[in-house]
Amino acid sequence: MGAMEWGGFSVGQAGRLDDDVAFVLAKAAELNLPWLGSLGPVEARAEFGRRLSRSNPPAPDGVEASDLVIDGVLPARRYRLAGGARPEAALLYFHGGGFVVGDLDCYDAICRTIAARTGSAVVSVDYRLGPEHPYPAAIEDGIRALKWAASGPADLGSGIPLGVAGDSAGGTLAAVTALHARDLGFSLAAQILIYPAVDHGGDYPSRRRLAEGYLLTAADIAWFNRQYFGGRSERMLEPDASPLRAASHAGVAPALVLTSGFDPLVDEGRAYAEILTRAGVKVRAVCLEGSIHGCLGLAAYVASGRTILGEVCAGWSAAMA
Repeated sequence: MGAMEWGGFSVGQAGRLDDDVAFVLAKAAELNLPWLGSLGPVEARAEFGRRLSRSNPPAPDGVEASDLVIDGVLPARRYRLAGGARPEAALLYFHGGGFVVGDLDCYDAICRTIAARTGSAVVSVDYRLGPEHPYPAAIEDGIRALKWAASGPADLGSGIPLGVAGDSAGGTLAAVTALHARDLGFSLAAQILIYPAVDHGGDYPSRRRLAEGYLLTAADIAWFNRQYFGGRSERMLEPDASPLRAASHAGVAPALVLTSGFDPLVDEGRAYAEILTRAGVKVRAVCLEGSIHGCLGLAAYVASGRTILGEVCAGWSAAMA
């Protein structure tokens, strides 16, 4: 990345929920929304989409979107500034949703915002989901998208900076893809990891301390893992599932790691930033102390979601330079 302040940073007061986040959690409790795991994957996807349609940031004007199919098999959507201006860079974006829910439409507003603020092309990848397509199908799709983008396709252009980004499960996928990019000899300008799950087998205090009451629960994580891994729990420890367990992190792309203080995944996100730093990778690690997992998709309601979106856009703009 270019003009970026590296190191660890905190926003907000540690141990105290932001007022707007506490309000959203209270309202969610009042609504008694159905647990996604009780709906089955198909209806869970519809319910997840309905929720994000109400809480996503507003989509900006001036961005055009076009659907495409990578290598004839992998659906994706490309965003770029309207008017035919040549993109200054290309960012592969992998959506969240536990590798079970989420799609291109759920993340349309977020990808439009990144394209509008940075002038970059953004390619949102509609990778395969469990349980219909269990692990490692999503990883295979991430690598396919990486190879396609690195080849300089007409949809993007050649010779421009390339990066990967994603939130939650998409952050996991971005981290894994960045490791594969290193191994394949592809140079990435940045990896942007938004509250990723990076170690499914780790015993982290935050997973126990924050198991209930903060949007993402231990029951959610267990349900997602059952769908994604299809009962093959031993595979959860493979580096393609838990990138923190890779043999080496040396030589991977500079990283922006964004975490939330009231997220069960916060400890492993911090641990990943630390292991990258120890491997000699440039890292900017920012913790939204008073926020929760999924706050990016709550940006219409909570300031921390807008802060994370701002960090993503500023970080990618710096990487493009």
